[in-house]
Amino acid sequence: MQLRPPNRHNGFSLVEMAVVLAIVSLLMAGLLPMLSSQQERAQRNETRQQLEDIRQALIGFAVINGRLPCPTDPTITDPADASYGVENPLGCSTAPTQEGYLPWKTLGVNEVDAWGTKRSAAANPWNGYWRYRVDRNFASAAITMTTGFAEKLSVQDRAGASLTSSTANCTATSPTAECPAAIIFSTGPDLVANGENGDAFEATQGIYVSDTPGSLAGGAQFDDMLIWISRPQLINRLVATGKLP
Repeated sequence: MQLRPPNRHNGFSLVEMAVVLAIVSLLMAGLLPMLSSQQERAQRNETRQQLEDIRQALIGFAVINGRLPCPTDPTITDPADASYGVENPLGCSTAPTQEGYLPWKTLGVNEVDAWGTKRSAAANPWNGYWRYRVDRNFASAAITMTTGFAEKLSVQDRAGASLTSSTANCTATSPTAECPAAIIFSTGPDLVANGENGDAFEATQGIYVSDTPGSLAGGAQFDDMLIWISRPQLINRLVATGKLP
């Protein structure tokens, strides 16, 4: 009679399981930073496209209305309010006292950037909502060929080099240089305005930063995404559409 060999238990031993788990952990540790980097790159690309859509929507608004829109009413924080997310036309009649939010409903654009969370209650934070600063001369009245600058805004890179004209060269009645007519920015992955973008509000001669992510002077990190609309862009589009001679 032939004896059967003893049954062997098919499966992994505890040692083998520990080795497999260790290998998986090492692989995951190497992949996670790569996946995180790819996700942030995709989010930045999405936000960059949204900013370009906003630029075109703002210029389109100017073509239709002859001016840029004012920010939303900062006192309306309830998402259920009919005026929530809508331009506040009276908000540009005097010098601004705080930074505004883009009137996304008026423009028909996305409410938040790629990192933002739409608010559902008045007490919710404004995470990821578009920051919007417009020179009141371009929003409180019809834009003309001689519209000058009241806010005298400027944009720099992270190192402090000017990307637009110096504020000293922009006057209210006779602009000799080109300051931004409007500035729009996303607070990026950290949901906080960095550097000059987050400094104390300046009613005039406000400085903003537009650059790739990296270190600011002093070591603080910067990850905001900012664009601006220049006076020549507006005038050119208004002339091209017959709104200006």
